[in-house]
Amino acid sequence: MIVGVVLEDFNAHEGGGYTIQADIFHWLVELCDESEHSFVLFCNRPQEATSLIRSERMTAVAFPGTITERVVSVARRKSSAIQKKLPQQTRFEEIAHEAGVDFVWFISAQAFQVDLPYLAIVWDLQHRLQPWFPEVSAKGVWDHREAFYSRFLRRAAYVIAGTDAGSQEIQRFYQVPADRVRLLPHPTPSFAIKNSERKISVKEQQFLTAAGLTDPYLVYPAQFWSHKNHANLLLALKILRDQHQLNFSMAFVGSDKGNKKYIQDLGTELGLSSQLHFLGFVSEDNLVALYKGALALTYVSFFGPENLPPLEAFALCCPVIAADVPGAAEQLGDAALLVNPTKPDEIANAIRKIHHNESIRNELIVKGKERAMKWTGKEFTRGVFALLDDFESIRRCWSH
Repeated sequence: MIVGVVLEDFNAHEGGGYTIQADIFHWLVELCDESEHSFVLFCNRPQEATSLIRSERMTAVAFPGTITERVVSVARRKSSAIQKKLPQQTRFEEIAHEAGVDFVWFISAQAFQVDLPYLAIVWDLQHRLQPWFPEVSAKGVWDHREAFYSRFLRRAAYVIAGTDAGSQEIQRFYQVPADRVRLLPHPTPSFAIKNSERKISVKEQQFLTAAGLTDPYLVYPAQFWSHKNHANLLLALKILRDQHQLNFSMAFVGSDKGNKKYIQDLGTELGLSSQLHFLGFVSEDNLVALYKGALALTYVSFFGPENLPPLEAFALCCPVIAADVPGAAEQLGDAALLVNPTKPDEIANAIRKIHHNESIRNELIVKGKERAMKWTGKEFTRGVFALLDDFESIRRCWSH
């Protein structure tokens, strides 16, 4: 088949979306010739993509525009079809047809409707499970997400879920048949694996010192959404200080999505300002340093069923404390300490356990490192190749 691969115009500030897409794109380029299929990359900067391509069976074409513009394009097509009572193609479908595309692979969960067979991926359906958080409910977001997923997932040839918990949610909420939901766990990001054996350099230590971080410190890379649960983490820090005389520095890494000032104000109210370090967006090199030097990653987000930072921390020998949300135990196993994210005392006790018990800390590091290496972007990409092979016998039954 000729497979159209849709690459979104992410930047590094987007966090997990950028990390996943960059990794999969890298491995697609590396492994292209292992597949019998040909690939057409749809992206905003085809010249840059072309410079990285190594196979004659891969090309790149320009498909500019934001997700919003593409959604509007679909809406216009439907409106025009109603008025004219004739089938209409979106600009993407026109370009795909010209390129001979048989099947579309959306690497990112930020996708759009097409009238072609396609592979979708789901990162989370938390608007269904926790609709009270503003980022999945306010200003029409809930309605938009629900309208999109209810059609997009049902039309997909296959939907990728990272855990059985995620697979069950897709089947339950959108009635997608079980045999069309395939499990491919989130891969451990390549940048973490690449640096897994490296010690902290002098330059990296200088960064930690300049950031005001003193041992022992905790790290939490998460954009400032309300569901990231910074508030209960602050209450845990207060418990550690007031009840156990433990004053941990806390490194917050991530872009502001509207909740940062609230968290800063809460930190001031709790008397924690001197312990809190809001570092904003940091480079991969500095993120590696933060993981390597930290007492622990405190990943207490309410959203699952999978998250990337615990995998990054695993690879970089940083013990993990994570929220015990559906899917977390499946993804992290016994390599992390799982806590109830609504209970600051549980979060505090987990931090104390790692701080006071070196054997537990070392055991988590060993188990985490082993788990991080189990599933990489290479395995994920080969898993997608297998799905494409499965569908080829179906797709050959009709012409373009």
